[in-house]
Amino acid sequence: MDNTGKEKEAIQLMADADKKVKSSGSFLGGMFGGGHHKVEEACEMYCRAANMFKMAKNWSEAIKCLNAAVDIYTDMGRFTIAAKHHISIAEIYEAELVDIEKAIAHYEQAADYYKGEESNSSANKCLLKVGAYCAQLEQYQKAIEIYEQVGANTMDNPLLKYSAKEYFFKASLCHFIVDELNAKIAIEKYEEMFPAFSDSRECKLLKKLLEAHEEQNSEAFTEAVKEFDSISRLDQWHTTLLLRIKKTIQGDEGDLK
Repeated sequence: MDNTGKEKEAIQLMADADKKVKSSGSFLGGMFGGGHHKVEEACEMYCRAANMFKMAKNWSEAIKCLNAAVDIYTDMGRFTIAAKHHISIAEIYEAELVDIEKAIAHYEQAADYYKGEESNSSANKCLLKVGAYCAQLEQYQKAIEIYEQVGANTMDNPLLKYSAKEYFFKASLCHFIVDELNAKIAIEKYEEMFPAFSDSRECKLLKKLLEAHEEQNSEAFTEAVKEFDSISRLDQWHTTLLLRIKKTIQGDEGDLK
């Protein structure tokens, strides 16, 4: 079936799902039961329609279907499924429509629902997405709060504590962009909270960067970054933030070469 055929079928499915929802709430639907079952069926139909719209690259209709399913699942108190659909909507905004503010809103909603269901690792995954985007959008305070929260949540978990140093590193970089003194205070706080952070390569890098920044030494800053990167590759997110920090050094060229 080509995309036009899929789209037609999806539109029909969506209309049928709408009808099911309406009839489940009617007087007769309530009287004779089965309303709950109809609503469940409607949800499945909305999800199938959303997948067809995705295949046809009709993103706005796919979002409309997923939102309809979310409304029903939240009314039914099925927050874990609602959270999954919020993530699907966030991913469309993120990858296809490139509307990062809307993606953030849906990841945040998913995180809230997961937290309510005590699915903390799923909530953290969504929050980390939000934190990364907030930092890119220069909403540093919000990013810091998220990284500190997730870091504190994971540092006591034997399976996750290795990741905690990464979250404190990210929070420190956000602090550093805002204010050098803030970054110093924050790093000391993280070392107290999580002693393993002190011995990490990330913490040692931060201290070298603070020193280079205090001395307004661009070359020392770049050298420290290169040395770290030769052992642990820095991704695009880290590089972007490090460049923003380096640009605050007087007379800087604005690269890390």
